Amino acid sequence: MPSLIDIRRRIKSVRNTQQITKAMKMVSAAKLRRAQDRVIASRPYGAALRSLLADLAAAAGADERVAANPLLARRTEQHVQLVLVTSDKGLAGAFNANLIKAAQRFAEEHKPATTEFLLIGRKGRDFFRKRAVPITGEYLGMAKVQHEDAVAMAQKLVERFRNEEIDAVYLLYNEFKSVMAQRVAFAQVLPMELPKQAEPVDFIFETPAVEMLASLLPRYVEIELYRALVESAAAEHAARMTAMDAATSNASEMIDNLTLYMNRVRQASITKEIIEVVSGAAAAE
Repeated sequence: MPSLIDIRRRIKSVRNTQQITKAMKMVSAAKLRRAQDRVIASRPYGAALRSLLADLAAAAGADERVAANPLLARRTEQHVQLVLVTSDKGLAGAFNANLIKAAQRFAEEHKPATTEFLLIGRKGRDFFRKRAVPITGEYLGMAKVQHEDAVAMAQKLVERFRNEEIDAVYLLYNEFKSVMAQRVAFAQVLPMELPKQAEPVDFIFETPAVEMLASLLPRYVEIELYRALVESAAAEHAARMTAMDAATSNASEMIDNLTLYMNRVRQASITKEIIEVVSGAAAAE
């Protein structure tokens, strides 16, 4: 049976851990608010751009220059680029583990094609560095990602695709659904598949629709990558807040159990001392 001092030390240790998890929960909650605002602001822009691309594709019609656009070229997938977005820090539940498992499953499903990894986030980088996989780029410190960062990465991906160094580009990230739920999202950004326009359009374009379409396709890749980064940032804060809230509750329960156990040990010790005193007094009579 542990001594009272050992139990008190353990209670103090758990209480200190509880203070840390509670503080981390509050920090994540504050960061989540800002990250959620960025997600909400980016979603309408992406939807409007997809709608505009659908209008332009319908207006261009059967123009041969549309099919000749290099960003729409479909080739046999021999070299596939996977952009994996993880976090730089842990303590976020299964946030990173689910992504890494999905990335490994993706590489297996696309064999015999070679899957090249573009790793965004320290957790994914540290994991795949120890594996024999081709890594084409690493980006850390993306918690405060700006649109310019996504533009620079998207331009490199577009350039590699145009040069036929890679045959397809896929995004793998956690999509923010709610504070309690994040979904592993998977999207193909290159080659692009133009959205279909259900209704016929009757627009007059000052610039030819084919030219506008060619200029907007790289922008679409940029906004999709930026959305993946901001969605992942919000999902990370939500996952960490949920995990730290559960850890704080578990710490409270552990403290209660240890306190109850400590009281029982102390009561047993007191009862034993009383018995010893009574027995000693009875023997002295």
